[in-house]
Amino acid sequence: MLVVENLSKIYEDGTEALRDVSFEVEDGEFLVVIGLSGSGKSTLLRCINRLVEPTKGRIIWNGEDITAADTSHLREIRRQIGMIFQHFNLVKRSSVLKNVLAGRLGYTNPWLSVLNKFSREDIELAFEALRQVGIEEKAAKRADELSGGQQQRVGIARAIVQNPKMILADEPVASLDPVLAHSILGYLEKMNRERNITVICSLHYLDLVQRYATKVIGLRNGRLVYRGTGKDIKNMSDREFKEIYGEEAERVSAGSIDGF
Repeated sequence: MLVVENLSKIYEDGTEALRDVSFEVEDGEFLVVIGLSGSGKSTLLRCINRLVEPTKGRIIWNGEDITAADTSHLREIRRQIGMIFQHFNLVKRSSVLKNVLAGRLGYTNPWLSVLNKFSREDIELAFEALRQVGIEEKAAKRADELSGGQQQRVGIARAIVQNPKMILADEPVASLDPVLAHSILGYLEKMNRERNITVICSLHYLDLVQRYATKVIGLRNGRLVYRGTGKDIKNMSDREFKEIYGEEAERVSAGSIDGF
């Protein structure tokens, strides 16, 4: 179980990105975080694995306080947490295979990884991950030769080879068309269901939230203002909608927000 207690983050310029946020995530949940741009979604995900250092509060995962972990222990914790980014975060000039192998860095001698020396087992794991996302034949290509959807699949394969217990996905389909969005979220759902991997994913479109989420939280101006399930999204009241997206926001279709 992941327990977030009274989490706050204030950046050096004074921006209060998170304000006293608390919630729990059971193992094997597919939690979706919703809210406008700037609501704190990305900061929340990055605080969970301490890519961003929280200002206050605690993050407890399976009894361990992530916020109190020292550098060496944090490295061990991060082995178990895969991260998928909106803009893929790939090394564009490197091959697809090398990008996927980056997911094994937490298990590899740092000096060997600098020399791109990975074990045969790690390479086999990388190829298997690429098979799982359907792009094994792209292994030797440069990452920047792939389409956006293919690059995001590389990002998922990189997370798979970590053998994670939890995946954080920060707007993983924001730059993709609807068909590709369902494809990418389908891979995450498969990992969630078949391997019981906890997924915490930020999304904009409510039709996707309704389809994939088991649990949902909503942020506005860094505060947690909504708790529900994927099924609850379909029946979200106007009051709940405006509490998340503001008084001027309008639902222009079943799954969209005006301006998105």
